[in-house]
Amino acid sequence: MPIDSTETIFRATDRELWIVMAGDGARRGGLVATTVVHASIVPELPRVLVTIGCRHHTWECIEASGAFALHLLDETQLDWVWRFGLESGRDIDKFRDLQLSSGDSGSPILTDAVAWLDCRIENRMPTGDRTVYLAEVIDADCRLTKPPLTIQRMLALAPPDKLQQLKAQRIADAARDADAIRNWREA
Repeated sequence: MPIDSTETIFRATDRELWIVMAGDGARRGGLVATTVVHASIVPELPRVLVTIGCRHHTWECIEASGAFALHLLDETQLDWVWRFGLESGRDIDKFRDLQLSSGDSGSPILTDAVAWLDCRIENRMPTGDRTVYLAEVIDADCRLTKPPLTIQRMLALAPPDKLQQLKAQRIADAARDADAIRNWREA
């Protein structure tokens, strides 16, 4: 398989960063999503595709609630990337000191996010390491005044210690995910 070419192609793109949050009663989770895609050309029926790793606390909350909220950030909210991207909700309260409301789906909404989508799951597809969710957007708010934070911009702004954490975490996650994908393909 042409791994070098594949990585070169994907690194040539620059996607926005999204924080996904879900709540199930007293439990709530949040993480930085690796995949969020607009999935409808019908303006009055907006949908998204989102992939979430099955080993995450947030995945458990999404599965239990059948819903999630997506949040876009700008550069001033870079600290949220470290909070939701480098820590586990099993170990810390990622929501401490944040302004939150509850969406129509019951999902936590970051009220200071520059944009958010409140979503209800319509379908799911397990893929071994993650679940692909197709979700209806049931509510949204947008206060974007400048471009949303992207992966490339986040990497350019990240201090060396955060870059090192990101790299180490990606390597560890890829090893676990590779085993899950192989097992799923063999099943």
